[in-house]
Amino acid sequence: MDNKAEKLFGTDGVRGRANQHPITPEMAVKIGRAAALYFQSRKNGAVKIGIGRDTRISGNMLESAAAAGICSAGADAMFADVIPTPGLAHVIRKFDLDAGVMISASHNPFEDNGLKIFGGKGFKLSDEVENEIEALAFKDFPGGPVGETHQIPDAQDSYAAFLQSLLPGETPLKGLKIVLDASNGATYSIAPQVFSRLGAEIIPLFTSPDGMNINVDCGSQHPETLQKEVIAGNAHLGLAFDGDGDRLIAVDETGARISGDQILIICGAWLKETGRLAQNTVVSTVMSNLGFKKALDRMDIKHIAADVGDRYVLETMQASGAVIGGEDSGHMIFLDCHTTGDGILSGIQLIGAMLHFQKPLSELGRMMDVFPQVLINIPVTSKPDLATVKPVAAAIEKAENALGDQGRILVRYSGTRSVCRVMVEGPTREATQGTAQAIAEVVKQELGE
Repeated sequence: MDNKAEKLFGTDGVRGRANQHPITPEMAVKIGRAAALYFQSRKNGAVKIGIGRDTRISGNMLESAAAAGICSAGADAMFADVIPTPGLAHVIRKFDLDAGVMISASHNPFEDNGLKIFGGKGFKLSDEVENEIEALAFKDFPGGPVGETHQIPDAQDSYAAFLQSLLPGETPLKGLKIVLDASNGATYSIAPQVFSRLGAEIIPLFTSPDGMNINVDCGSQHPETLQKEVIAGNAHLGLAFDGDGDRLIAVDETGARISGDQILIICGAWLKETGRLAQNTVVSTVMSNLGFKKALDRMDIKHIAADVGDRYVLETMQASGAVIGGEDSGHMIFLDCHTTGDGILSGIQLIGAMLHFQKPLSELGRMMDVFPQVLINIPVTSKPDLATVKPVAAAIEKAENALGDQGRILVRYSGTRSVCRVMVEGPTREATQGTAQAIAEVVKQELGE
């Protein structure tokens, strides 16, 4: 008899506090087994599933449990060890694996962890496939043949070689000084290696993971130290990745932060000028800054807004034929190069644009006027349809009427946390902050903990 199923997958895999449901060894076994059963049902023959992880202390525990689940279903578990999420996606394709399980909670603190599943072509799964795997995870399992574990040879070196191949020439970055913030995460070794081999002078930051310092006051979420070091080191730019290496936030030579939206604008302009901007289209999400659309309009580039989440950006890109898309948070997909968001790859593409335009990053960043934006996260106890919460709906409507066409409001729940996000853009920092705070107070009063 089937056990009662529950919702496991959010907008980016299964995520939560490590060693608490659903991120327990027991659930990792079930998820690994379910993934193996699903991919076995679509293939005649042996199934091999890669497993990668970031640097969290709970990674080894969940890696072992997921591998046990995979093997219990008769498939082979292939270890890639510590590797960025996009590195695992590359390894899946390079070594002709049937699927992959990445153990990471991305930019979250070390106490959290999660499992993301990739298909055999290196793409994240659709909602429909995740639902099927979710159902299998709660079915009684009768047992059967047992698989084996293997180490993937040269997984990290293969991924590094792929990244290095993206720019022509032996040392195309010679003469550039770059500060790299690896967030004490999965890029801690590969990122300095790649950029050094491309010829750049590297100043590494946060490259000493201890299992608990991942994302702590560093990386794409906290670029303050990176900004200071770029100025102190007289560097041309700085690049900050998140814990699993699929996000990028840049810093220009003046120490100013360059957002994901700005990077998309810069790279979109580069691709357009070099005749590589397929469908003359850039995809972002509804969270993109108001200045993003205005910049694309000035460049006569078509814009499509997708739902929040890099999987939905990817789906929109595939449906439209676009080759570049992403999120302001730093998830960027260059579909003519890779199947998923990749922080190191995005950094290489950004530098490729700098080399093409022969301009400093600060000047390229001014291709887009960034409207003042305030984002407030409010912990909530439930997630009812916001339109049905009359005080919240009224507060949003009042604020929208006050801003008119001089701003934008987006209130939505997080797909991975019990949080309501209030995002407001407006003409001035003061007006934007006041509007966001007014809405947040009502959300807290009606839905807060």
